[in-house]
Amino acid sequence: MYVERVREVDGFDLMRSPRAPEVPITPLPSMIPLIDHNSARRGTLNFPIVAVPLYKLINLDSGTLRFSNRETLSKQFGIDPHARLVVSGVGRDRKIERYWALPNRPALLAQLQQLDITLVTPPNFSVLTNVPRTDNLHAMKRIILAFTEMAQAGLPAALHLNARTERDYERWADLITARPEILCIAVEFATGAGRGNRIDWHVGRLQDLATRVSRPLRLVMRGGNRALEPLRLYFESVTMIDTDSFNKTRCRRQAYFTDAGKLVWRSHLTATGEPLDELLQQNVAILHSHHTYLERLHADRRLVSASHFLRTAEHRNRQSI
Repeated sequence: MYVERVREVDGFDLMRSPRAPEVPITPLPSMIPLIDHNSARRGTLNFPIVAVPLYKLINLDSGTLRFSNRETLSKQFGIDPHARLVVSGVGRDRKIERYWALPNRPALLAQLQQLDITLVTPPNFSVLTNVPRTDNLHAMKRIILAFTEMAQAGLPAALHLNARTERDYERWADLITARPEILCIAVEFATGAGRGNRIDWHVGRLQDLATRVSRPLRLVMRGGNRALEPLRLYFESVTMIDTDSFNKTRCRRQAYFTDAGKLVWRSHLTATGEPLDELLQQNVAILHSHHTYLERLHADRRLVSASHFLRTAEHRNRQSI
């Protein structure tokens, strides 16, 4: 089993992964709603950019793309056919492993590229704590290989970072530094990395990584709202792929601001068979307003942080002066 895994990814050294072309990534807003399906809706969400799950675009049983054009895709998800499209590779291990097992990934990605994708994030292969260390190394190597396949297909891709130790983050930083084609990274705080104080540890390591790479990087997040402010100080831009607006709508919850400006959710009962289009539209608009406000609130802090970042130098032991 060990030998097979080593051969499968050509060793665990991240630097031995193939190079990818630099595919430009257009600017992203502070928030992008993730839309899972069009159930309980009749109309079209009016929003200029949306995210959809990678595993809803691919039939994992047959290994084929479910949609041949943007019109059929947009109808399936109830979104504007002219909206910019982000594809999120975050998913449960079962789906992720089935994607990796597909023998025709390059052909599928080439077809996906024809759908005019704004950004795609690779699968977030898990780095678990109750497994041999080599399992983590295997997962991280698959992440960079999946990113490379996507970029080689001409897709604008963000490198998803999964890590468990400080050394993991150092290895990612070394790789990103050596490969200017990596313009954007993605992280996920909705599960293990976002629990308890662990999220603070990951935020600190991401800040170290951004400083160590010493060139502007964009960041795309899923989950971890409280990590937004500290991470915006270190990255050129931070975009949240928001799952709340869709999931809360599905649970008949409505977002609103209190008199103090705090975002809260309240129950919004609907009649049997009543469509959720209007509620979803309202929730997306409010979440977008909320994230835009947070981004502007910390704009001055980002400028101060950027000027400090330009003055930062390192000794050979990687400690700042």
